[in-house]
Amino acid sequence: MSRKLFEKLEESLKSVLPICLIVLALHLTIARMPLGTFALFLSGTFFLVLGMSIFTLGADMATMPIGELIGHELTKSKKIWILILGCFILGFTVTIAEPDLQVLTKQVPAIPDGALVAAVAAGVGLFLVLAILRIIFRVKLAYMFIVLYLTVFLVAAVAAPDFLAVAFDSGGVTTGPITVPFILALGAGVSVLRGGKNEEEDCFGLCALCSVGPILTVLILGIFFDSSASGYAFETASSVDSFQELVLLYANGFRVFVKEVIMALLPIVIIFLILNAVRLKLPKNQMFKIIVGLVYTVAGLTVFLVGVNIGFMPVGTYLGSTLASLPYNWILIPISLLFGLFIVMAEPAIYLLNRQVEEITSGAISKRMMMIGLSSGVGIALVLSMIRIMKGFSIWFILLPGYLIALVLTAFVPEIFTAIAFDSGGVAAGTMAAAFLLPFAMGACKALGGNVMTDAFGIIAMVAMMPLVTLQIIGLSYKIKLKRMQETAEPEIYAEISQEIPTQAESEAGNHMMGESEDSRTSEEGDENGEQ
Repeated sequence: MSRKLFEKLEESLKSVLPICLIVLALHLTIARMPLGTFALFLSGTFFLVLGMSIFTLGADMATMPIGELIGHELTKSKKIWILILGCFILGFTVTIAEPDLQVLTKQVPAIPDGALVAAVAAGVGLFLVLAILRIIFRVKLAYMFIVLYLTVFLVAAVAAPDFLAVAFDSGGVTTGPITVPFILALGAGVSVLRGGKNEEEDCFGLCALCSVGPILTVLILGIFFDSSASGYAFETASSVDSFQELVLLYANGFRVFVKEVIMALLPIVIIFLILNAVRLKLPKNQMFKIIVGLVYTVAGLTVFLVGVNIGFMPVGTYLGSTLASLPYNWILIPISLLFGLFIVMAEPAIYLLNRQVEEITSGAISKRMMMIGLSSGVGIALVLSMIRIMKGFSIWFILLPGYLIALVLTAFVPEIFTAIAFDSGGVAAGTMAAAFLLPFAMGACKALGGNVMTDAFGIIAMVAMMPLVTLQIIGLSYKIKLKRMQETAEPEIYAEISQEIPTQAESEAGNHMMGESEDSRTSEEGDENGEQ
């Protein structure tokens, strides 16, 4: 247990440390923080890393196994209405507990956080049902994306414009460490039952489709709220004057957030306990492990949210405001580029994705090429976001061309790369995007006199959008490379790759999305040895 916790601590520290070092460098040079604000930053960083580590350990022990068990039971039902109802309830309940969503909702001033969470959860539940029906009825994934995103932009054209950016940000934070295991386990179970030669391929796209639902539901929700409303779901001090004040601030934060976390996780626990009593009847040792994992999940998520909301977000807001107030506030642009490059490099899931793509293409697309594509893409997204904040132009001018390019590319790119690109859009928009980049953008926007709802929000959406374009461009280059092999003096190599890669791609990527890449590679090697 201690070894696993140490591994999680190391992983969390690698995710947060690059941003912390940039913040420290800014503090020592051009954006010196008051001592009380710096104390919040250090303590918030500690709690963020500790909470993320404990939470992910609890997720491995409890939420992921629960997701697999519930998904397996749902897919065993041959009555489609039971599957539909179960998918909606599952998607709704697990989304409520998503930590990145909890971080986002605390920063939206115009909508009560309970209403926003409910709208996002309903969107995920509805579109999880749609994603499962796509598998059952064999609808092509690219067609689904084209129809749904065209629908999104049509609705956005007539909905309240002030909620456009918030809606896309909501879609970007829904697929996180609690939601994804449940969604993928359910998709994998339905794919196996459905069978057929495209079994692995059917697992793709569930997370991407579930990200579309919240965009639509939040756009509709925005009709009923005034975007000019002020006041946040959780407000905290931007600095402290004494150690006693710091302790009292965190004590109050723990009191508030532990109640929220318990209420968020309670529906999942109740569903699981009922299912276990009626159908599963798990052994005592397995139940004990899950219960311990749930305790870790509650504790970790509470510590994480306290660290983010009390210690980390105020620092992001302060730095954004300070840099925007400088006579040379153009420096926001290169600093945003730097943040983009390091945030991608700090995400552990990015390295796993890069390794998988390198294996899928037998080295034709290297990890280095993937990292360059993703880092530059997210860096450009943050630069465009900061320019948008400084100039005040609509997010329409970036999101609409970006998604149109991504959708057009689906017609020319191998389907395996389209699936990876759309499913991994949320990989780049990780915890640091909601916990630091958004507060940073809000601080800069307020200092420049902009509209927070229309100008600052949208930064997560743009970070989530770029992988859709960059990964498909990489896939297109891979396709061109294979074509050149065919046309030049390497027909034997081309024939070997073109025959082996698609099957390997589907298997490897499908297993990657289900978190089983290591086991799959072992079984594949065994099969190959058997064939030999």
